[in-house]
Amino acid sequence: MKKLTYMLLVLLITFLAACSSDGSADNTNESNKTIEQKQDETEEKGVNVDKGLLNVEVTLPAAFFEGQDIEEVIAEAEEEGVKEVTKNEDGSLTYKMSKSEHKKMISEMGTSITKTIEDMKNSGDYVSIKEITYNDSFSEFTLVVDKESFENSFDGFAVFGLGIQGSMYQLFNGANPENYQVTISVKDEATQEVFSEVVYPDALEEMEETEETEETAE
Repeated sequence: MKKLTYMLLVLLITFLAACSSDGSADNTNESNKTIEQKQDETEEKGVNVDKGLLNVEVTLPAAFFEGQDIEEVIAEAEEEGVKEVTKNEDGSLTYKMSKSEHKKMISEMGTSITKTIEDMKNSGDYVSIKEITYNDSFSEFTLVVDKESFENSFDGFAVFGLGIQGSMYQLFNGANPENYQVTISVKDEATQEVFSEVVYPDALEEMEETEETEETAE
C-alpha cells in the first residue's frame, strides 16, 4: 500500500466523519449559516454536480483510491452516512446522497476547513505560520509565514492538509474531477514575497511519481 494513497484515504475518511457528525462545540450557528449561504449562491450560479429530484451524485477521481481496497473504502463511506457508493470503470467512485445530506455535508466541510485553519494558526503546532487567508470556494489559500522557520520545520504539512481539504470541497461541491484546482501560496511575512506556490491536484501527481521512482530505485 503506497504511503501517499494511504494518507489520502485517512484524510478522506476523517473528513467524511467530521461532516457526518452534528459538528463540534466550537462550530457556531453563524459559521454554519455563512457556509450555507455560500452553497446557496453557488447553486444559483449552477454547479457541475449531477442532481436528481431527490439525490445528488458526486464523483471522486481514481487517483484518490489507487492501491486501496475499494470495497473497504466504499464500506467506510457508507458507514459515515453516504447513501450509496458506486465503483466506475475508470476506477473513480460516485457517491450518492440526498440533497439535504449533500447541502449539510458541504456546509460542515466548509466549517471543518475554517476550524482547521484556526487550529493551524493558534494551536502552536505550526509556529512559523502567522496568518492564513482563503477565498469563498476554498480554491485559493495564502499562508503568511516566517520563511526561515517554515523552511526549517515540518510546517509544510499544513500545505498538504489544506490542499486535500480544498480538493475534497471542490469535488463535493461540483467541480469536474478532470478539471479542478486548489492553489496554495506561501508568503514571507517580512518581505511579503510569495516564495512557494503549490497547485493541487498537480502536486499529488508529482508526489506519486516521486514515490514510484523511489520504489523503483529500491
